[in-house]
Amino acid sequence: MESDSQKGFSNYLYLQRVATKTRIAYLQAVQGLSRYCKQPAEQLSNEQIQDYLLYCIQERKLAWASCNVLFCGLKKYYHGYLRRDTAGFSIPPRPRSRQLPMFLSRDEVRSILAATGNLKHQALLSVIYGSGLRVSEVVRLRVEHIESEQRLLRIEQGKGRKDRYTILSEKSLILLRQYWRIYQPGKWLFFAGDKNQPMPVATAQKVYMRAKQKAGVTRGRGIHTLRHCFASHALEQGVDLFIIKRWLGHTSIKTTCMYLHASPEMLRNITSPLDLLLQEDRL
Repeated sequence: MESDSQKGFSNYLYLQRVATKTRIAYLQAVQGLSRYCKQPAEQLSNEQIQDYLLYCIQERKLAWASCNVLFCGLKKYYHGYLRRDTAGFSIPPRPRSRQLPMFLSRDEVRSILAATGNLKHQALLSVIYGSGLRVSEVVRLRVEHIESEQRLLRIEQGKGRKDRYTILSEKSLILLRQYWRIYQPGKWLFFAGDKNQPMPVATAQKVYMRAKQKAGVTRGRGIHTLRHCFASHALEQGVDLFIIKRWLGHTSIKTTCMYLHASPEMLRNITSPLDLLLQEDRL
């Protein structure tokens, strides 16, 4: 049963225009805290809240990303909604865990795209890789988002509630036209069992993991790897970093610069200063 405080917090998040997934995660953070302490969250002391955070880190061993969502949700609840000051609610600063994205070679991506014999699934994965989309963006695509003459895809209300355009590859467009003729999608380009519903993100993840397994590719993580590969491969072929930033929908160029430091192909093609120095000595 949702308490009055949690209902009020939910309404507060609505008024703050917090994205649906984030709002659900923040509500779950408060509910989890309340269940653990067996008291309404608004009645808990700072010490009780800190005990719960330690439990999540030490006992549940939550990943950094999960802890960060939990911490942000509780901060929003206590500082934002309940307006507690730092004496009534404080959490220690969280050092950010930085993981380099995992990349696949072009041959590995090609084998994954070829591994699925299902046209719908092949089109889905091709659009993610060919346009650098997040999985949450590809499942929300509609037919009117395709601007075939300009070879562009319009992404509406992506991460951070931002609209943008990104590149649409010629190969993706050919696949999408074949897919349209056979499947005749309704409102959503990639639909669920019911054409009036978008494909669930979990389904898209399963499509990718099955294709990856069938292709015999063991490197990389989930479907988001295709987005990383799009950025890395575009950078390797000489596309300007600021253009890649716009395609990906990054707020800061610092996020896009990650691919400068992590692209294996670019690192392989750089000559070590020691090698240059020894070459000069031989001349």
